[in-house]
Amino acid sequence: MKKILRYLLYVGLALGVTAAVAVVLIVKIALAPAAGEWATRVQAGPIGFDVGVPTVIRVATAPWFAPWLDGRSLGTRYGPVRFAWNDPKQTLELVCAPCSATVPELGAKPISVDRLRITVHRDVVVLTGTLEAMTPGSTASTLRGHWDGRLSQTKLQLNVDMDEGPIDKWYAVFAPAVPDLQRARIGGAMSLRAQLALPADSFTVQPKISQFTVEGLGTDVLLSNRSSCGPSARLSPESWLARAVIAAEDQRFFEHPGYDLTELGAAAAANQKAGQIARGGSTINQQLAKMLVTGSERTGERKLREMLYAVEMEQTLGKARILQIYLDNAPWGDGICGAEAAARRYFKRGAARLDPSQAVWLAAMLHKPDAELADWKRTGNINTARAKWVAENMHTVSKGQRDATARTVANARFAPPP
Repeated sequence: MKKILRYLLYVGLALGVTAAVAVVLIVKIALAPAAGEWATRVQAGPIGFDVGVPTVIRVATAPWFAPWLDGRSLGTRYGPVRFAWNDPKQTLELVCAPCSATVPELGAKPISVDRLRITVHRDVVVLTGTLEAMTPGSTASTLRGHWDGRLSQTKLQLNVDMDEGPIDKWYAVFAPAVPDLQRARIGGAMSLRAQLALPADSFTVQPKISQFTVEGLGTDVLLSNRSSCGPSARLSPESWLARAVIAAEDQRFFEHPGYDLTELGAAAAANQKAGQIARGGSTINQQLAKMLVTGSERTGERKLREMLYAVEMEQTLGKARILQIYLDNAPWGDGICGAEAAARRYFKRGAARLDPSQAVWLAAMLHKPDAELADWKRTGNINTARAKWVAENMHTVSKGQRDATARTVANARFAPPP
């Protein structure tokens, strides 16, 4: 009797293994990528195989298969995803909670959303749907939008439009851990349009912001700020160094409201091309917030904190004072900070007495002060091409003065500091 039971057990196990292998083989054959099709690797226990992503999308959204997904969950690299099928609307729903994605252009820390709900309806190769991003149990902190896309054998092109919503709601959904939200009173509204191409992972984002205001962060105390870098240079916006720094770091300083969407878009494009953070896109306001408050950790959350302080400083300090405080705290390499200390160390004169070429030289160092100083000591020069570019972009002086300064800087040879 024991032999019979053992035999039946072996047969059952064999049949189970055979059935499992058969299912895997059927899935592998059915979803195998065609020649040239966008593919990805799938791991089913010890068995790995390639599947065609467009094929998987077509199958998952097909009325004859999607009902089987209803109520099922799947672990993904973005988080656990639960499926639901709405038969009358022929729509598949995906809920990812919590959901996160790493965007190298914004740093190594993932961007997280507590709950992301996406609906998908497919009509041949055209996809449409809605999306909601929210905090748990709070319909008051829900952002809504719609999307559409076109599926081909090689890619998926998506267009996303997020509805206008209060800016404080955007912070609550995408950056709830920002500590300043507890005391910041945020006004204004934002909507967003984005385009995403897969599998290239290329994207563009066009936010639209209106009436952005911030109160409660206490930046008004900076009106009497005393820098730890030494005596204030007390530079006016008309000084050569102030003009050069604006050209180097924030050419729309006198036009923007503390943040510059044009520059942020250009930085996002450059960082995307590089696959890492290659360009900051921060205004002088944001750089000052980084120096005095947020620190320099490369995360999207830190950039959002910077934005809050940058906007409030615009309202509490004004352009001239922001520029003065920035110049009095900016780093200039080798532990030196502040325009006055840098001018006296490198050129043996006060910051207000720098000539145009000296001012441009210091301004050109700001993007990488330690590296530029090391080059200056080693070769007797900094990045001449950048210094010339700074001179050519001092739009607050005449073209003749810009051209003359650019020629002088291109041929300048200043003795390196000891």
